[in-house]
Amino acid sequence: MKKIYLILPILAGFMFGSSGIFVRTLTQNGIDPTTLLFLRFSIAIIPLMIAILLTDKKLLKINLKDIPLILICAMCIVGLNLCYNESMNTVPLSLAAVLLSIAPSYVLILAYILFREKITSKKIICMLLAIFGCILMTGILENDLSNIPLLGILCGIGAGLFWAVYLMASKKSIENGNHTYTILIYSIIFISIALLPFTDFGQINNFVNINPTLTVLFLIVHSTFSFALPYIFSTLSLNYIDSGTSSIFMSGAEPLAALIFGFLIYSEVPTIFMFCGFILTIIAMMRLSRTDKVKN
Repeated sequence: MKKIYLILPILAGFMFGSSGIFVRTLTQNGIDPTTLLFLRFSIAIIPLMIAILLTDKKLLKINLKDIPLILICAMCIVGLNLCYNESMNTVPLSLAAVLLSIAPSYVLILAYILFREKITSKKIICMLLAIFGCILMTGILENDLSNIPLLGILCGIGAGLFWAVYLMASKKSIENGNHTYTILIYSIIFISIALLPFTDFGQINNFVNINPTLTVLFLIVHSTFSFALPYIFSTLSLNYIDSGTSSIFMSGAEPLAALIFGFLIYSEVPTIFMFCGFILTIIAMMRLSRTDKVKN
């Protein structure tokens, strides 16, 4: 019976991997990065609030001492999404997802610098394999690197760094007694309020006027499918399987989904070397996640 719940992190990974479709569509229709984020987070408040009310209303309670960590989480979510969106707009979706998926490597490095946590030889090998896999994914061994925008690669790396800091900050907040839903709902509320002055509602109006029914539905699906539901599913999975197993399945599903969507929708066909790099990176990150799981 427990195996049935393995589908939850897999679904979450595939949903996260679909975000490139929505980002590129909105960008091509004149939505700027900050307006795009406002749409994603402000709409996501509704399904997340419903999830909290169905789970436990007490999750809406928060102590003032918890706000600084949640603000850090909020800033990291903004940085992550800005970098990841730019990466998905400029490099193949699979490469953007892989660059994000090596965030556990950054966590290890930051944990060593900040907390002097030991890095084992197995973890170093996994990190090196992941980096080599990313190099293969860029196509540098087959093509001129100038064909791959450096900005897209740097943004992909930046997204991974923001994700790593978010993981550490949210973990600390959870240790202080906060639930994942509590951290997330207040983070996106703070973000939505902060983004209001930078949101171009004229762009939103122009996009909605293209076809009000379809575009509004698109915005709801974008926010729910690529942000709210993945977090809800991944959190629900922790009630039945451990966090290590959940992260392993998510880390494999997201880049795979991006690879599939990139191939089917944007004809982004990976070469043999790029595909090998993709597989190598995913295996390395899954192995790294499994190592942490055993330790925990």
